Amino acid sequence: MSDTQQNIIGAGVPRIDGPDKLAGRANYAADNLSPDMAYGYGVFSTIAKGKVTRLDVDEAKRMPGVIDIFHHDHFPSLYRTPSSFVQGNKVEETRLPFEDERVYYEGQFVALVVADSFENARAAARHVKVEYASESAVANLAQGLEDNGTQAGGGHSRGDAASAFDSADTTIDVTYHTPVETHNPMEMHASVAYWDAQGNLTIYDASQGVVVERNALSKIFAIAPERITVHAPYIGSGFGSKLWTWPHAIATAAVSRELGRPVQLVVPRQQMFTTTGHRPETRQRMRLATDGNGKLVSLRHEAINTTSFTDQYVETCGSVTKSLYSCPDLTVSHATTQVNRGTPTSMRAPGAAPGLFALESAIDEMALAAGVDPVQFRLDNYAERDESQDLDFSSNHIVEATKQAAERFGWHERNPQIGSMREGREIVGYGMAACNWEALKRPCDARVSLRADGTAFASCATQDIGTGTYTIVAQAVSDVTGIPIDRITVKLGDSSYPDGPISGGSWATATTLPAIAGAARNALDELKRYATGSNGIFAEASADDLSVADGALRYDGKQASFAEVLDAARYGSADGEAHTEAADSKYSYRSFGAHFVEVRWDPGISHLRVSRVVSAIDVGKVINETTARNQVEGAVVMGVGMGLFEATEYDERNGRPVNNDYAEYVVPVHADQPEIDVILLDYPDLAFNEYGARGIGEIGITGLAAAIGNAVHHATGKRIRELPITLDKLMDDVPQAQSA
Repeated sequence: MSDTQQNIIGAGVPRIDGPDKLAGRANYAADNLSPDMAYGYGVFSTIAKGKVTRLDVDEAKRMPGVIDIFHHDHFPSLYRTPSSFVQGNKVEETRLPFEDERVYYEGQFVALVVADSFENARAAARHVKVEYASESAVANLAQGLEDNGTQAGGGHSRGDAASAFDSADTTIDVTYHTPVETHNPMEMHASVAYWDAQGNLTIYDASQGVVVERNALSKIFAIAPERITVHAPYIGSGFGSKLWTWPHAIATAAVSRELGRPVQLVVPRQQMFTTTGHRPETRQRMRLATDGNGKLVSLRHEAINTTSFTDQYVETCGSVTKSLYSCPDLTVSHATTQVNRGTPTSMRAPGAAPGLFALESAIDEMALAAGVDPVQFRLDNYAERDESQDLDFSSNHIVEATKQAAERFGWHERNPQIGSMREGREIVGYGMAACNWEALKRPCDARVSLRADGTAFASCATQDIGTGTYTIVAQAVSDVTGIPIDRITVKLGDSSYPDGPISGGSWATATTLPAIAGAARNALDELKRYATGSNGIFAEASADDLSVADGALRYDGKQASFAEVLDAARYGSADGEAHTEAADSKYSYRSFGAHFVEVRWDPGISHLRVSRVVSAIDVGKVINETTARNQVEGAVVMGVGMGLFEATEYDERNGRPVNNDYAEYVVPVHADQPEIDVILLDYPDLAFNEYGARGIGEIGITGLAAAIGNAVHHATGKRIRELPITLDKLMDDVPQAQSA
C-alpha cells in the first residue's frame, strides 16, 4: 500500500468507464463493423421436437444481397470440445451448430442466412421453407417426470434425516415450485468474427469469459489457442447467460472462415428466450423438523429441475441448505428431468436463488409451526461452522447482519397476527429471510506497467459486465502505487491479456485484485531496481530503503516521481506480472446476510407491492462502496422480479414459449421499485485474500423472493409456494386476524 493512498480501498470511486459509455465511445460486440462485413440471421425451428425433413432455400437465395445459406447439409466440419469447466473450455451446448437434422427445442437454429446487410439477411430468412416430422414434445417438468423420470444430480447427506424426522416434536412437509426465468440482459447476444490470411481468428463476442471461449474455440476449430483472440471490452450485462460459448458464436466463426470475410450475427430478443439459456423450472420438497426447544433436528431438501435433451444441467438448489443452518441429520439431493427446451444455464445466484426461496420459506413455516418468531428461530439455528465440510467459516457475521437489519427495518414493531397491520386501505406485511452465497477465488494472471509519463497501465483477461471491474482494478493499482485513479488505464476483456477469470459466480473481484496488486508490486520492485542502479536517481540506496507515496519514490528526505526515476535510468516503463492461485481449502468461504421486506396489499383493488427492503450484507471488505451498494440494489430489484413477476410460460401442448418478448415477459419497472436500504458490514476476510474481499454480485438476490413470500403470508394469510406471487393467487378475501 502506498503511504498516502490508504483510503482508496473502500471509497465510493465513480466508475472510470462511465464517460466512455455515456459518450458512446464504448464498443459492444455488435458495434465492431468493417466495410466488407456480412450479416447473419437465423432460421429457427417452429417445433419443439422432431427433425427437419426438407429445407427449401432456393427462393431465399435469389433474394437481394444473399451470400449463402447454411444448414445441416451445408456447414463446415467442426470438432466437439470436451466442455470441461476444469480444463477451461466449457460450452453451453456440446452439440455443434447444425450438427444434424434433429430438433430438440422450439427456436433452435435450423439454418443461417448470410447477406450483405442485416435487413437483407432477415428478409431472406423469412423465405426459407422448412418442413418437419414433428414428435410429441415434453413441455414442462411434470411431463418430464411422467415421460422420462429423473437423472441423478448429486447431493449431500449426514446423519439419519428420515429417522430424526419421524421422532421429532414438530414437522413440516411442503413443496415449492419455481418457473423458468430468462436473463434478458439489455445487450442482446452478438458475435463478430473474422480470420486473417494466416488463419488466425478474431472474434468480438458478448462473453463473460473470453479465456474460456478462446479455449473452447481452439478445440472446436482444432487450432492453437494463441491463434485466437476473443474481445469483450464492454458487455451490456449477462446475468450468467454469457458465461460460456453458445452455438451462435461458433457458427459465426465457422461461417466467417468459410466465406473469407467478417460476419456479424445478433440473436433476436425472442430467440434469447430459446437459444441462450434460462434458469430452469424447479420442484423442491422440503421436510423440516424441530425438537421441543425449536432446534432443527432434521432437514431434507429434494430438488428436481428441468434440463434439455442435449445437455445435463443441474440447478444445485441445496447448495446453501447443507451449511446455512446447524442440523445433525440432513439430506440434500438434486435430480433433473429432460424436457424439450434449450439447455438451462447459470442465472444470477444459480442454485441458491431458487433454493433459498424454498429453504427460507420453509424455515418461516417451521418457525410459525414451532411458535417461534421467524427472526429468533433463525438466530437460534444458524450454523457456527460449515457442518457439510466439517470446516470453520473463514468469516461469518450473519447474526450481526440479521440483528442490524432487523433493527433498521423496525421488526420489533411487527404485530405477529396475520392481517393485523393496516395503513388506510392497505394491509402491511413484514417478512424476512437469510441470504447466502459461496465465496470463490480462481487462478489469475495480471500485468501492470508504470510508464515514463507518470501513468500506469493494467491488464487482465477478465471482463467488466457492468459491475465496476474497471474501477476496482484501478483502485488496486492506485492503492499499491499511489498513482491517482485518473492516471491509470485499465484494459480488460481481451484473451491476449494475461489469463483472468470469468465474470460470474461473484469471483471476479476476489480473484482479480490480488493478481493486480501483485503485478503492481512487482512493477514497483523493478522500478526500485532502476532507481538504485548505477545510473539510478537513488544509486546510493538499496531497493529496500525506498518507500512509495503519490506515484513517487522516497529516500532520506528526497522524492522522485516514477517518471523521473524512469527518465534517469533511461527506461520507458517498469513492468510487473503476477499469478495468484485459487483459494485454499482450510476454511469454508461464504458470504452472509439478511433481507427484511415490507409488502402492502390492497384487497379492494387487488394490488400488491413491495414497498420497502432492508438488506444487511457481509461480503468481507468492501472495495468500492458505490459499486457494491449498486450491486445489492440491483439484485434486490431482480429479486422483486423473481418474487412477483417473472416466468417464461410454455404452451403445454407443444412446448412453445408464449411470452418470449419484453411486452409479455414481465419485469419490474420504475413504478415497482421499493425503497431499498443496504447495510454493508465491511469485515475483511483476510483468510480469503489479501484484501479480505469476497464477491457481492450474487448474494443480494438470494432469499429475497422468500422474504417477499413470507411478508405476503403475514399480510394475507396465504402461503404462496409457487413463484411468481401473482394476483390470481391472492384474490380471495383476506382472513380474519389469527395467530402467526
